[in-house]
Amino acid sequence: MPGRMLARLQRLIALSLLAALLLATWLAFRLDAPLLWLLPVFVGGGYAAVLAIEFWLLRRSYDAADPERPSLKQLLLAWAAEVSGSPRVFLWRQPFRSRAEADHFPAGGKGRRGVLFVHGFFCNRGLWNPWMRRLRAAGIPFVAVNLEPVLGSIDSYASIVEKAVRSLEQATGVAPVIVAHSMGGLAVRSWLKDAGRSERFHRLVTVATPHAGTSIAARSVGANMAQMRPGGDWLARLAEGSPALRTRFVCFWSHCDNIVFPTRNATLAGADNRHLVATPHVQMAYHPAVFEEVFRLVGAVEPVATTRRRSP
Repeated sequence: MPGRMLARLQRLIALSLLAALLLATWLAFRLDAPLLWLLPVFVGGGYAAVLAIEFWLLRRSYDAADPERPSLKQLLLAWAAEVSGSPRVFLWRQPFRSRAEADHFPAGGKGRRGVLFVHGFFCNRGLWNPWMRRLRAAGIPFVAVNLEPVLGSIDSYASIVEKAVRSLEQATGVAPVIVAHSMGGLAVRSWLKDAGRSERFHRLVTVATPHAGTSIAARSVGANMAQMRPGGDWLARLAEGSPALRTRFVCFWSHCDNIVFPTRNATLAGADNRHLVATPHVQMAYHPAVFEEVFRLVGAVEPVATTRRRSP
């Protein structure tokens, strides 16, 4: 079924990992091999080590004399947040809960500004589950898309964005606020290249989007990753778009972004650039400052009970 390819892949990864851990547990009992109990430690340690390498590369992207270079304490806090938070995204929400929250078109939604959610690379709409629950509780219309094919050209995602914008326009009668994480911000900017679309969004909120590319893309595969390499032709052509639109962009970025670095590449000249202290790449999508800004832009107040509830 269209839009579920990545969920299937991540589900396979999650279930394979669970099967390996269960097999190790069974063998530990069966063979009386206590060392097998260390397998979960090795798996968790390997995951944490991969993230540590990303943060090391991030730190190296800064000149030692740069006053904006994040401190070791900030990097450690960001690393711990990503180690603890990302498994909920990649091993639960996206593989198993990507369809748990349906798009929302509340009765009487005409004239009420909606929100379009656009995820980033190797993600799906399950990334936005905590967001969608909170917007539903506030009666705010929303649509969350899946960008596929996973390794396709970013330009190919423009049609997906177009369809989602059109559905919100038809349901509400007003241009939506678009919230985009990571590569999703580039997909929206690619959609905006076509004439006549500049008035079809109210504001674009990008979160950890590599507007000027990211060095980590040089170590990755896929047409979309090639387009995100700093200094590339695709990004140069994208930058030629109308700079006047950037006054309607809010770009959240962090010195501790372990995926987008140099980290200033997540900002845009002419946009409202806002720094999130000691916040890693994935966790920026759930930062309270981002929630507050989006609710402000749609002219809504979030219910108190929702803001206090922990989002699984």
